[in-house]
Amino acid sequence: MTIQGVFWGTTAIPVWGKIMHKFVIGLLTVCLPSLAGAVERVGDFTLLDQHGDAHSMSWYDDQQAVVFLTQANNCAANQAAALEFEAVRSRYANANMQFMLLNAEGNRDRSAVAAAATSYGTDLPVLMDESQTISQAMEIAQAGEAIIFDPRSFQIKYRGPVANHLAAALDQITAGEEVSNPVLAVSGCEIAYEMTSETTISYAEDIAPLLAENCATCHREKGIAPFALNNYQSVQGWSPMIREVVMTRRMPPGQIDHQVGKFDGAPGMTNLEIQKLMNWIEAGSNNQSNSDPLTQLSWPESKWTLGEPDLVVKIPAQQIPATGVLDYRNLAVPLTELTESRWVRGSEVSPGDPTVVHHVIPSVIPPAGGEARGEGRNSVLDLNPEVPTLAGYAPGYLNRIQDENTGALLEAGSTIVFQMHYTTSGKETVDETELGIYFYPEGVIPEERISGRPAVSWDINIPPGAKDHPMSASLVLDRDVYLQSVLPHMHFRGKRVKYIAQLPDGTEQLLFNQPHYNFNWQLTYHFEEPVFLPEGTAILVDGSFDNSAQNPFNPDPSISVYGGEQSWEEMFFGFMTWKDADQSQWAVNK
Repeated sequence: MTIQGVFWGTTAIPVWGKIMHKFVIGLLTVCLPSLAGAVERVGDFTLLDQHGDAHSMSWYDDQQAVVFLTQANNCAANQAAALEFEAVRSRYANANMQFMLLNAEGNRDRSAVAAAATSYGTDLPVLMDESQTISQAMEIAQAGEAIIFDPRSFQIKYRGPVANHLAAALDQITAGEEVSNPVLAVSGCEIAYEMTSETTISYAEDIAPLLAENCATCHREKGIAPFALNNYQSVQGWSPMIREVVMTRRMPPGQIDHQVGKFDGAPGMTNLEIQKLMNWIEAGSNNQSNSDPLTQLSWPESKWTLGEPDLVVKIPAQQIPATGVLDYRNLAVPLTELTESRWVRGSEVSPGDPTVVHHVIPSVIPPAGGEARGEGRNSVLDLNPEVPTLAGYAPGYLNRIQDENTGALLEAGSTIVFQMHYTTSGKETVDETELGIYFYPEGVIPEERISGRPAVSWDINIPPGAKDHPMSASLVLDRDVYLQSVLPHMHFRGKRVKYIAQLPDGTEQLLFNQPHYNFNWQLTYHFEEPVFLPEGTAILVDGSFDNSAQNPFNPDPSISVYGGEQSWEEMFFGFMTWKDADQSQWAVNK
């Protein structure tokens, strides 16, 4: 899958400025540690815990401290340290502090880590550093070490034993004082690292191919990213930023939990790739070879990622003012050039001006009439398998290609209604968006159909400042299906989302987990192997909103937020597509 379509609208650009501001301040703190009074500066980071929930340090910047106990399974020293850690936690139960465990050994078995936490008698989240990059950045050498982390400066204020010293350090922090003994020796189980900064890593053989696969599609000349990574010099110059966005899981885009389900083309790096990249940066971002594979990359000139379409549908030119709030526009375009009915195998939207096109939802109205499908509250949200479901456009999503032998008939005389959502960019412009449609060859008639329906809730009322406001929606299947894809959709305050199948026998199956939702990237996730779900299965879409000041995308954390169509309002959709297990009703006689 080619990842394209980041949203650089009027709200996202100031957010990028905030991120750059934090980055520059961070560099100054690193270069001038005496001014910050830090023991060590690590930087912001995000890790998942044993339940698959995300924890970003910046999300806790309303706390005085995040207090960690480093942990490794099968470490006898952890049991005693955990008991002492729980005692300190109880003492500070009313303090403005967050207590957690941090598994530093690179353990990827969540059930084993959860069992270890249970054996300690704690219900605290255990952050799992699967690639060990955060543990290396924090210079963790032993399990059983206590670490006090400042979530505002991203500095370590204390590291040492729990017993006799952690509470004293917290007392000083609570009193607004510097910790008098910030670094103390710890005796515990040694942490072994799979890779260190001394490991030989080749830019040409290891790093450049990794960046070409995961980054260069967007980070190139005329790409959608804010800077290009098209040679070694640019990579070296941007390596501090690369380190930050990997540590915080902002990149690669569309971060999902790779321990839940297998999805075709889902972006993301493996733990080994992350280790190589981060250790290469830590070692100085050097290039010992005379070659630079990034300079050899070439990109197609066409704006169509699927190749030249068989039919291009042009949306009438739209005048977009420089400022203001724009209502949705529903534009009907008759397919006058389609003189005979054709079977559709794929489609793609090419936005005319991506700075103002927020989303495009095309809906086919056949010659016999009918209603268009869309996002709005009064729209028909079921996917009709006898009418093509065409590609829409939203941040991070551009094309739709059907499985082999799957498609629907686009009848001559049909009309496409485009629901257009524009956001102003501060500059007057004209948008000329196009839809490209790809047909099966003449005489080829696909025999299978895709349908589906979203779970949706409009009962949205998010209080001011709410950091984790829960939200859910569900639907019940009235037939056996094979689930093909999922697409969660929220706006700026979306925080996390899971899809859970509640089966008729009473068991549950976690289908999809996006613990760190980002409105800038709305991708469709296609299962590598479609998931069979029997009739009577309830599909629960469970998520939450973050209306706090800790959410960098939040336009205004001081207001209540309700359901609505504009981006500063909220939506909660769990889109999904499936194939009926019984496809015989769609069989076509050739």
